[in-house]
Amino acid sequence: MEYEPTRYVWEQVAEAVAAEISSGKLPKGARLPGVANMAAQYGVAPATARRAVRELRERGLVKTLPNKGTFVL
Repeated sequence: MEYEPTRYVWEQVAEAVAAEISSGKLPKGARLPGVANMAAQYGVAPATARRAVRELRERGLVKTLPNKGTFVL
């Protein structure tokens, strides 16, 4: 994935995941990859992936359960 230099990368990763959710590729109840796997998948640092997940939580698209993972709502 190529990122726009004029926008935060975490924002772009969050939008990519949100698009997968809205398209049904990630259905309700689906578990997102862990931070390390998501970072590798999108070619970003783990902190960037973590920030993207936080953005998805703030948008109400996912919920994180400690020690279980992050799931699509």
